[in-house]
Amino acid sequence: MTTTKTIVAAAWLSLGLAAPALAEVNVISSGGFTAAYKELVPACEAKIGQKVVSAYGASMGAAPDAIPNRLARGEPADIVILAGDAFDKLVQDGKGVPGTRTDLARSAIGLSVKAGAPKPDISTVEALKKTLMEAKSIAYSASASGTYLSEELFPKLDPSGQVMAKSKKIFSERVGTIVARGEAELGFQQVSELVPIAGLDFVGTLPEEVQRVTIFSAGLAANAKEPAAAKALIACLGGPDAAETIRKTGLDPIPLK
Repeated sequence: MTTTKTIVAAAWLSLGLAAPALAEVNVISSGGFTAAYKELVPACEAKIGQKVVSAYGASMGAAPDAIPNRLARGEPADIVILAGDAFDKLVQDGKGVPGTRTDLARSAIGLSVKAGAPKPDISTVEALKKTLMEAKSIAYSASASGTYLSEELFPKLDPSGQVMAKSKKIFSERVGTIVARGEAELGFQQVSELVPIAGLDFVGTLPEEVQRVTIFSAGLAANAKEPAAAKALIACLGGPDAAETIRKTGLDPIPLK
């Protein structure tokens, strides 16, 4: 395959000179898109002809590695991949480039338990409420799905606060990892963040009536130093060749407009 990098290198060699190193493209991706991203990057890196340097963090929240906090510290970033609403907030705060949001995938919230444990019923809202009330411990993320669960859904299903009293917000680690270690009975997070983790049994998604679908989007960071390469990389990550990889990691791909 002929890449931009190959063409540039050939041009310099024809002049008897060593080709200059191309700048790196820095990406910070949130957990929901991470599994798909890691599979897609090698081919996209070859396609754009520049090295991609990756970092990871939550779309929002107080964790030190959360994307807004990384940007606030001035960490290098050309592209951020996170919940669409969180990118819009970055734009409002001057940390994202207006007009560059590209929606990549839809993500639903699901439940997993430790491998071999009984799978509870969450097929209806009433069944979900019963499961929550009977559970000994519950883990949820510090990002988009966890914000919805802790601030809206759990209080709505249980105004008494019993569910929240036995629930724990997980920072800088996958909820599924906590459940796989036996540190929580139930683990709620984006399906795409639960599916890749060994030691889990996936139970299913929240009932449609209380489901909250998150759009994961890519956009340029305000301090992007390689905007042209960044745009090419986003086009690759959201292109038609990426759809099957996105789908198999528990996401619903959104065709680029």
